[in-house]
Amino acid sequence: MTSDRMTSTVRQIGGTALTLLVTFIGLLAVTFIISRVVPIDPVSSILGDRASAAQIAEARERLGLDQPMWQQFWIYVTQALQGDLGLSVRTREPVAAEIARYFPATLELATLATILGVVVGVPAGVLAATKPGSLYDQIVRLIGLMGYSMPVFWLGLIGLLVFYGQLGWVSGPGRLDASFQMMFEFEVTPLTGMILVDTALAGRWDMFANAFSHIILPASLLGYISMAYISRMTRSFMMNELGQEYITTARVKGMPERRVVWVHAMRNVMVPLITVVALSYASLLEGAVLTETIFAWPGLGSYITDALLVADMPAVLGGTVVVGAVFIGLNMLSDLLYRLVDPRAL
Repeated sequence: MTSDRMTSTVRQIGGTALTLLVTFIGLLAVTFIISRVVPIDPVSSILGDRASAAQIAEARERLGLDQPMWQQFWIYVTQALQGDLGLSVRTREPVAAEIARYFPATLELATLATILGVVVGVPAGVLAATKPGSLYDQIVRLIGLMGYSMPVFWLGLIGLLVFYGQLGWVSGPGRLDASFQMMFEFEVTPLTGMILVDTALAGRWDMFANAFSHIILPASLLGYISMAYISRMTRSFMMNELGQEYITTARVKGMPERRVVWVHAMRNVMVPLITVVALSYASLLEGAVLTETIFAWPGLGSYITDALLVADMPAVLGGTVVVGAVFIGLNMLSDLLYRLVDPRAL
């Protein structure tokens, strides 16, 4: 790599990092404004309605609410950058610690769903693009349209009724059966908080099988929604690439169709497809509220929803910051992957 190219790469990475930092501070500014305009007094939420004037004044001073607004924002930003998202009104525990307990469940569910969506959606979209207007293409488009149209809570209820209640192919709500849950807490070290990973690392394949039977149904439903989006976008990207001149040239030269599609065209499709997968993954990480509620899945969506129902604003805003940080992190990751997949982006 030449010095000019290295300088350009470092400059681009530095610019990306600066953009992400500014975006994150903007996210903190939005959550800070929300926390100040909602008609909920944080001091009253903490102390209750019977607190004396002296107690209220002392609490406001301790929380920095007696400071000018700009100084309150500075305190909020510095604390957030240090991982301090405040105390939950419900439990009086640090919000960051609570999110660290709930987030792995959502991460595990969304990751498995995204893997299913990519494994099924990308080949389906590619094959549909190679046979436009065919019966297979119509089926893929119909399945994708159904994935967009059917409400996720309805799919979840039907899935529980059929596959759990009637057929008994999967386990019910929750992450583990009650008996395995007690054994997991005492016998398995929660290294990651993701039960499938922790039980596999501990060699407890009986627990792994039980956890898999619980997660496969909600992950499949979310994976179906992800697959519908990914297959549709893959089909669109691939059809655009197959109409390019370099594809026509490769075919004229007698190159096998499989290589034309899966090597040459797919190489260019991968660049926009990375963004599609990253956005789909991020949406599952923050948008699986209904699925987590139906399947009693103790994840971040359920945590934010429960906090919102009792007006626990530190928990709600802390969860919002984490969701925003996930989007920012995945955007940065996709930007780095661009440079690996397409050297022209350097």
